[in-house]
Amino acid sequence: MTDCIIDGLIDSLKLLPYLLITFLLLEFLEHKLSKKNEKLLSKTKKGGPIIGGLLGALPQCGFSSMAAELFSSRVITMGTLIAVFLSTSDEMLPIMISEKASILLLLKIIGFKVLVGIIIGFVIDLIYKKNKKEEKTHIHELCEHDHCDCEHDGIFLASIKHTLQIGLFILIANLLINIVIFKIGEDNLGNILLHKNILTYFAASLIGLIPNCAGSVIITELYLAKLITIGNLLSGLLTGSGLGILLLFKTNKNMKENLSILSIIYFVGVLIGIIVDLII
Repeated sequence: MTDCIIDGLIDSLKLLPYLLITFLLLEFLEHKLSKKNEKLLSKTKKGGPIIGGLLGALPQCGFSSMAAELFSSRVITMGTLIAVFLSTSDEMLPIMISEKASILLLLKIIGFKVLVGIIIGFVIDLIYKKNKKEEKTHIHELCEHDHCDCEHDGIFLASIKHTLQIGLFILIANLLINIVIFKIGEDNLGNILLHKNILTYFAASLIGLIPNCAGSVIITELYLAKLITIGNLLSGLLTGSGLGILLLFKTNKNMKENLSILSIIYFVGVLIGIIVDLII
Protein backbone atom coordinates (compact mmCIF):
# COMPACT_ATOMS: atom_id res chain seq x y z
CA MET A 1 0.00 0.00 0.00
CA THR A 2 2.91 2.34 0.77
CA ASP A 3 4.27 1.71 -2.72
CA CYS A 4 0.88 2.75 -4.18
CA ILE A 5 1.09 6.09 -2.39
CA ILE A 6 4.72 6.68 -3.35
CA ASP A 7 4.09 5.73 -7.01
CA GLY A 8 1.03 8.00 -7.14
CA LEU A 9 3.03 10.90 -5.70
CA ILE A 10 5.93 10.39 -8.14
CA ASP A 11 3.63 10.08 -11.17
CA SER A 12 1.82 13.26 -10.16
CA LEU A 13 5.02 15.25 -9.61
CA LYS A 14 6.35 14.19 -13.02
CA LEU A 15 3.37 15.84 -14.70
CA LEU A 16 3.70 19.22 -12.97
CA PRO A 17 6.32 20.67 -15.37
CA TYR A 18 4.11 19.79 -18.36
CA LEU A 19 1.09 21.36 -16.72
CA LEU A 20 2.99 24.53 -15.84
CA ILE A 21 4.25 24.92 -19.43
CA THR A 22 0.70 24.35 -20.73
CA PHE A 23 -0.87 26.93 -18.43
CA LEU A 24 1.88 29.45 -19.18
CA LEU A 25 1.06 29.04 -22.87
CA LEU A 26 -2.68 29.36 -22.25
CA GLU A 27 -2.29 32.42 -20.04
CA PHE A 28 0.02 34.04 -22.60
CA LEU A 29 -2.50 33.40 -25.38
CA GLU A 30 -5.35 34.70 -23.23
CA HIS A 31 -3.50 37.97 -22.57
CA LYS A 32 -1.96 38.44 -26.03
CA LEU A 33 -4.38 36.85 -28.50
CA SER A 34 -5.70 39.33 -31.02
CA LYS A 35 -8.08 38.65 -33.91
CA LYS A 36 -5.13 38.50 -36.28
CA ASN A 37 -3.28 35.99 -34.08
CA GLU A 38 -6.45 33.95 -33.60
CA LYS A 39 -6.76 33.54 -37.38
CA LEU A 40 -3.11 32.44 -37.53
CA LEU A 41 -3.73 29.95 -34.72
CA SER A 42 -6.74 28.62 -36.60
CA LYS A 43 -4.64 28.02 -39.73
CA THR A 44 -1.96 26.11 -37.79
CA LYS A 45 -4.67 23.75 -36.49
CA LYS A 46 -4.94 22.15 -39.94
CA GLY A 47 -1.63 20.31 -39.59
CA GLY A 48 -2.19 19.61 -35.90
CA PRO A 49 -2.59 15.81 -36.13
CA ILE A 50 0.92 15.48 -37.58
CA ILE A 51 2.48 17.48 -34.74
CA GLY A 52 0.26 15.70 -32.20
CA GLY A 53 1.16 12.26 -33.49
CA LEU A 54 4.89 12.98 -33.38
CA LEU A 55 4.85 14.60 -29.92
CA GLY A 56 2.72 11.81 -28.50
CA ALA A 57 5.38 9.27 -29.52
CA LEU A 58 7.87 10.74 -27.04
CA PRO A 59 8.20 8.39 -24.02
CA GLN A 60 6.19 10.47 -21.54
CA CYS A 61 2.45 10.71 -20.95
CA GLY A 62 2.84 14.42 -20.08
CA PHE A 63 2.02 15.42 -23.65
CA SER A 64 -1.39 13.74 -23.46
CA SER A 65 -2.17 15.83 -20.37
CA MET A 66 -1.03 18.98 -22.15
CA ALA A 67 -3.17 18.07 -25.17
CA ALA A 68 -6.26 17.59 -23.00
CA GLU A 69 -5.86 21.08 -21.53
CA LEU A 70 -5.16 22.66 -24.92
CA PHE A 71 -8.18 20.98 -26.50
CA SER A 72 -10.46 22.06 -23.65
CA SER A 73 -9.42 25.65 -24.44
CA ARG A 74 -9.83 24.98 -28.20
CA VAL A 75 -6.20 25.78 -28.93
CA ILE A 76 -5.92 22.43 -30.74
CA THR A 77 -8.52 20.39 -32.65
CA MET A 78 -10.20 17.14 -31.65
CA GLY A 79 -8.18 15.35 -34.33
CA THR A 80 -4.92 16.63 -32.86
CA LEU A 81 -5.97 15.51 -29.39
CA ILE A 82 -6.86 12.03 -30.66
CA ALA A 83 -3.57 11.83 -32.59
CA VAL A 84 -1.70 12.54 -29.34
CA PHE A 85 -3.76 10.02 -27.36
CA LEU A 86 -3.30 7.23 -29.94
CA SER A 87 0.45 7.76 -30.37
CA THR A 88 1.30 8.19 -26.67
CA SER A 89 3.79 5.51 -25.64
CA ASP A 90 3.73 5.89 -21.85
CA GLU A 91 5.84 3.13 -20.19
CA MET A 92 6.10 0.81 -23.20
CA LEU A 93 9.40 2.21 -24.46
CA PRO A 94 11.45 2.07 -21.22
CA ILE A 95 10.13 -1.44 -20.45
CA MET A 96 11.07 -2.77 -23.88
CA ILE A 97 14.50 -1.15 -23.70
CA SER A 98 15.13 -2.63 -20.24
CA GLU A 99 14.12 -6.06 -21.57
CA LYS A 100 16.51 -5.61 -24.51
CA ALA A 101 13.79 -5.84 -27.13
CA SER A 102 14.75 -5.38 -30.77
CA ILE A 103 15.26 -1.75 -31.80
CA LEU A 104 13.52 -2.56 -35.09
CA LEU A 105 10.47 -3.84 -33.19
CA LEU A 106 10.41 -0.66 -31.10
CA LEU A 107 10.57 1.56 -34.17
CA LYS A 108 7.84 -0.42 -35.91
CA ILE A 109 5.47 -0.15 -32.92
CA ILE A 110 6.12 3.55 -32.35
CA GLY A 111 5.95 4.34 -36.07
CA PHE A 112 2.72 2.39 -36.45
CA LYS A 113 1.09 4.17 -33.50
CA VAL A 114 2.15 7.56 -34.89
CA LEU A 115 0.79 6.66 -38.33
CA VAL A 116 -2.56 5.48 -36.91
CA GLY A 117 -2.77 8.61 -34.74
CA ILE A 118 -2.12 10.97 -37.65
CA ILE A 119 -4.55 9.22 -40.03
CA ILE A 120 -7.37 8.98 -37.48
CA GLY A 121 -6.67 12.56 -36.39
CA PHE A 122 -7.13 13.93 -39.91
CA VAL A 123 -10.26 11.82 -40.46
CA ILE A 124 -11.80 13.09 -37.20
CA ASP A 125 -10.99 16.71 -38.05
CA LEU A 126 -12.58 16.26 -41.47
CA ILE A 127 -15.77 14.75 -40.02
CA TYR A 128 -15.89 17.19 -37.11
CA LYS A 129 -15.54 20.19 -39.41
CA LYS A 130 -18.40 19.02 -41.64
CA ASN A 131 -20.78 18.47 -38.74
CA LYS A 132 -19.89 21.46 -36.60
CA LYS A 133 -18.81 25.02 -37.22
CA GLU A 134 -15.25 25.75 -36.19
CA GLU A 135 -15.17 26.96 -32.61
CA LYS A 136 -13.23 30.00 -31.54
CA THR A 137 -10.51 29.73 -28.98
CA HIS A 138 -12.01 30.34 -25.54
CA ILE A 139 -9.08 30.18 -23.15
CA HIS A 140 -10.79 32.59 -20.74
CA GLU A 141 -13.28 29.86 -19.85
CA LEU A 142 -10.44 28.05 -18.09
CA CYS A 143 -10.50 30.66 -15.33
CA GLU A 144 -14.28 30.68 -15.19
CA HIS A 145 -14.29 26.90 -14.84
CA ASP A 146 -11.82 26.97 -11.92
CA HIS A 147 -13.45 30.05 -10.29
CA CYS A 148 -10.13 31.84 -9.92
CA ASP A 149 -9.15 35.50 -10.11
CA CYS A 150 -6.37 35.13 -12.69
CA GLU A 151 -6.88 38.47 -14.40
CA HIS A 152 -5.37 40.19 -11.35
CA ASP A 153 -2.56 37.67 -10.77
CA GLY A 154 -0.44 37.99 -13.90
CA ILE A 155 0.61 35.21 -16.25
CA PHE A 156 3.11 33.38 -14.03
CA LEU A 157 1.14 33.39 -10.76
CA ALA A 158 -2.06 32.42 -12.57
CA SER A 159 -0.24 29.51 -14.24
CA ILE A 160 1.10 28.29 -10.90
CA LYS A 161 -2.40 28.45 -9.40
CA HIS A 162 -3.89 26.38 -12.22
CA THR A 163 -0.98 23.91 -12.08
CA LEU A 164 -1.44 23.34 -8.35
CA GLN A 165 -5.22 22.96 -8.71
CA ILE A 166 -4.93 20.37 -11.47
CA GLY A 167 -1.90 18.80 -9.76
CA LEU A 168 -3.95 18.16 -6.63
CA PHE A 169 -6.71 16.59 -8.72
CA ILE A 170 -4.15 14.33 -10.46
CA LEU A 171 -2.58 13.30 -7.13
CA ILE A 172 -5.93 12.27 -5.63
CA ALA A 173 -6.94 10.44 -8.82
CA ASN A 174 -3.57 8.68 -9.04
CA LEU A 175 -3.75 7.50 -5.44
CA LEU A 176 -7.28 6.16 -5.87
CA ILE A 177 -6.40 4.37 -9.14
CA ASN A 178 -3.25 2.83 -7.64
CA ILE A 179 -5.19 1.59 -4.61
CA VAL A 180 -7.88 0.01 -6.84
CA ILE A 181 -5.23 -1.71 -8.99
CA PHE A 182 -3.45 -2.89 -5.82
CA LYS A 183 -6.71 -4.42 -4.53
CA ILE A 184 -7.54 -6.10 -7.86
CA GLY A 185 -3.95 -7.16 -8.53
CA GLU A 186 -1.95 -6.67 -11.73
CA ASP A 187 -1.76 -10.45 -12.22
CA ASN A 188 -5.55 -10.71 -12.20
CA LEU A 189 -5.79 -7.91 -14.77
CA GLY A 190 -3.21 -9.63 -16.94
CA ASN A 191 -5.00 -12.99 -16.77
CA ILE A 192 -7.97 -11.45 -18.59
CA LEU A 193 -5.83 -11.23 -21.73
CA LEU A 194 -4.67 -14.85 -21.71
CA HIS A 195 -7.87 -16.28 -23.21
CA LYS A 196 -7.44 -16.73 -26.94
CA ASN A 197 -10.62 -15.16 -28.31
CA ILE A 198 -11.84 -11.93 -29.87
CA LEU A 199 -12.83 -10.51 -26.47
CA THR A 200 -9.15 -10.11 -25.57
CA TYR A 201 -8.90 -7.12 -27.95
CA PHE A 202 -11.76 -5.41 -26.12
CA ALA A 203 -10.12 -6.28 -22.79
CA ALA A 204 -6.69 -5.04 -23.92
CA SER A 205 -8.14 -1.72 -25.08
CA LEU A 206 -9.99 -1.38 -21.77
CA ILE A 207 -6.85 -2.09 -19.73
CA GLY A 208 -4.95 0.42 -21.87
CA LEU A 209 -7.47 3.09 -20.86
CA ILE A 210 -6.48 2.81 -17.18
CA PRO A 211 -5.32 6.41 -16.57
CA ASN A 212 -1.83 5.65 -15.30
CA CYS A 213 1.12 3.54 -16.42
CA ALA A 214 -0.22 0.22 -15.03
CA GLY A 215 -2.10 -0.67 -18.22
CA SER A 216 0.85 -0.28 -20.59
CA VAL A 217 3.16 -2.07 -18.13
CA ILE A 218 0.87 -5.13 -17.92
CA ILE A 219 0.29 -5.34 -21.68
CA THR A 220 3.94 -4.81 -22.64
CA GLU A 221 5.23 -7.39 -20.17
CA LEU A 222 2.68 -9.98 -21.34
CA TYR A 223 3.71 -9.41 -24.95
CA LEU A 224 7.42 -9.70 -24.16
CA ALA A 225 6.64 -12.99 -22.38
CA LYS A 226 4.91 -14.12 -25.62
CA LEU A 227 1.59 -14.59 -23.82
CA ILE A 228 -0.43 -12.21 -26.02
CA THR A 229 -0.36 -11.32 -29.71
CA ILE A 230 1.01 -8.18 -31.38
CA GLY A 231 -2.62 -7.22 -32.07
CA ASN A 232 -3.47 -7.41 -28.36
CA LEU A 233 -0.39 -5.32 -27.62
CA LEU A 234 -1.40 -2.62 -30.11
CA SER A 235 -5.01 -2.61 -28.85
CA GLY A 236 -3.75 -1.77 -25.39
CA LEU A 237 -1.00 0.65 -26.40
CA LEU A 238 -3.21 2.68 -28.74
CA THR A 239 -5.66 3.43 -25.93
CA GLY A 240 -2.96 4.03 -23.31
CA SER A 241 -2.92 7.82 -23.07
CA GLY A 242 -1.98 8.02 -19.40
CA LEU A 243 -3.82 10.71 -17.46
CA GLY A 244 -4.85 12.54 -20.64
CA ILE A 245 -8.36 11.05 -20.73
CA LEU A 246 -8.89 11.75 -17.03
CA LEU A 247 -7.85 15.38 -17.45
CA LEU A 248 -10.09 15.72 -20.48
CA PHE A 249 -13.13 14.85 -18.36
CA LYS A 250 -11.92 17.26 -15.69
CA THR A 251 -11.28 20.28 -17.93
CA ASN A 252 -13.70 19.93 -20.85
CA LYS A 253 -17.28 20.65 -19.78
CA ASN A 254 -18.80 19.10 -22.93
CA MET A 255 -19.45 15.58 -21.60
CA LYS A 256 -20.93 14.32 -24.88
CA GLU A 257 -17.72 15.36 -26.64
CA ASN A 258 -15.59 13.64 -23.99
CA LEU A 259 -17.52 10.39 -24.34
CA SER A 260 -17.21 10.57 -28.14
CA ILE A 261 -13.42 10.93 -27.86
CA LEU A 262 -13.22 8.07 -25.36
CA SER A 263 -15.32 5.84 -27.66
CA ILE A 264 -13.21 6.67 -30.72
CA ILE A 265 -9.97 5.88 -28.89
CA TYR A 266 -11.37 2.63 -27.51
CA PHE A 267 -12.83 1.24 -30.73
CA VAL A 268 -9.83 2.29 -32.83
CA GLY A 269 -7.69 0.25 -30.43
CA VAL A 270 -9.99 -2.77 -30.74
CA LEU A 271 -10.30 -2.64 -34.54
CA ILE A 272 -6.60 -2.02 -35.24
CA GLY A 273 -5.64 -4.93 -32.98
CA ILE A 274 -8.00 -7.32 -34.77
CA ILE A 275 -6.92 -6.14 -38.23
CA VAL A 276 -3.20 -6.45 -37.44
CA ASP A 277 -3.57 -10.05 -36.18
CA LEU A 278 -5.63 -10.97 -39.25
CA ILE A 279 -2.97 -9.61 -41.60
CA ILE A 280 0.18 -10.81 -39.80
